[in-house]
Amino acid sequence: MAIHAIRSRGLLLNEIAWVQCCVFVCWVVCGFGSCESSVNDVKASFVFGDSLVDAGNNNYIFTLSKADMPPNGIDFNASGGLPSGRFTNGRTIPDILGQEIGQNVFAPPYMAPTTSGDVLLKAGVNYASGGAGILNETGRNFIGRISMDTQLNDFANTREEIISMIGVQEAQDFLAEAIFSISIGSNDFLNNYLAIENLPERELVSPEQFIQRLIDTFRVQLTRLYNLDARKIVVANVGPIGCIPYQRDFNPLQGDGCVSRPNQMAMGFNTHLKDLIVELNANLSGAIFVYANVYDIVNDIIVNYKSYGFDVADTACCGSIGRHKGIIPCGRRSNVCPEHSEYVFWDPYHPSEATNLIIANRLLDGGPDIVSPMNVRSLAQV
Repeated sequence: MAIHAIRSRGLLLNEIAWVQCCVFVCWVVCGFGSCESSVNDVKASFVFGDSLVDAGNNNYIFTLSKADMPPNGIDFNASGGLPSGRFTNGRTIPDILGQEIGQNVFAPPYMAPTTSGDVLLKAGVNYASGGAGILNETGRNFIGRISMDTQLNDFANTREEIISMIGVQEAQDFLAEAIFSISIGSNDFLNNYLAIENLPERELVSPEQFIQRLIDTFRVQLTRLYNLDARKIVVANVGPIGCIPYQRDFNPLQGDGCVSRPNQMAMGFNTHLKDLIVELNANLSGAIFVYANVYDIVNDIIVNYKSYGFDVADTACCGSIGRHKGIIPCGRRSNVCPEHSEYVFWDPYHPSEATNLIIANRLLDGGPDIVSPMNVRSLAQV
């Protein structure tokens, strides 16, 4: 698939302004001497995954999975409240983590035509794509998406560009200091195995067999990332996908609680993923793979939402149709809650910026029950 080669079609003027603003900030910050140290001192971020962390890559491909219309981005200061392609009202988790480890600008989307040259050294790159999965066939219901394998191909291209700018050894040193983060797997369940159109396949493949296929594929992908010089790699597990408004509205017989089967499959995958992270740390010399227990963070927020300052934990702030506003994605005609920070979920599928902030802070400074073998702040300082 050549999705990753499609670059500039359909670029909106506000997107151009947003990316140019990021490049300008890089120039200002570094042009006055504050970035005169080696590029190896810069904690760039390289982000892989799905719509939870997409920074706008899907704006540049033909897909049904897009966040390029209001009110998405309404609280995203970097874009002036205009849509940037993020599937939330503000910042994503990698955006917040990047700021906390000292980045001056957000990692730009790989598909943006301006994502090249010095910006790669100052900010890194975001390769994530809404609808993407570990498996290449995941998300085909969206038509276009950039799978994990293709995202790795894109990173390989970035790596070659970095080598051409600063040489092999310095590029390896630079990448060894960068933070790599991966948030993927939810679509492999929601938009693959558990999708209605895949019912015949479910009769032939057990949940355990499907999970094992995911883990085997992910092992190869994470090892490839290591072989491309990544050394500090944060891997998020799959969250409680049975609790999102979309699942609640499409499974009304579950009552007021979360939908059990998606959550059971997510927990089964997470158990194997944690073992995989231990395996990779033992077998890949010099690597630090960090297991990020997003499932427990989000589950605790949903169960104890009042104590976190939320008013609503089961309904989308932006959506329409359905008891939980979980049937139609967020768009121009959606009903939008007046106080965005009071909702755990921004839309039928994705957390609000307020939720992302809590998750990011737990990953930054949390203990081994949440992030292991070390938290993200410690990882950045290694």
